[in-house]
Amino acid sequence: MSEQITQEVFEHLVGLAALQLNPDQAEYLRKQLNNQLKAIHELEAIPLDEDIPISLHGVPYEESGSAKPREDEWIKYPDVKALLDQAPQIEDGYIVVPDIPHTELK
Repeated sequence: MSEQITQEVFEHLVGLAALQLNPDQAEYLRKQLNNQLKAIHELEAIPLDEDIPISLHGVPYEESGSAKPREDEWIKYPDVKALLDQAPQIEDGYIVVPDIPHTELK
């Protein structure tokens, strides 16, 4: 099996998730993630007939037997000020969140 998640990509993901792993934990987790990707690729390779109906946990899904999604309805929160007072930093009525540094994966 060629590794799908290289050491470099794994270290980047660990940094994004702000995990603190010792070298043994990191290698174990990277191997487990690669094993899961391998299993997914094996499942994807199973040929399926086009006429197999969509199912969820073995129970056939039929649109007629399913409830319609509810309509989206906007309801104003009664005490917006009390809600915003819980945020650590507000600017012009909006919650300020820290910038997330972006890097491109190669």
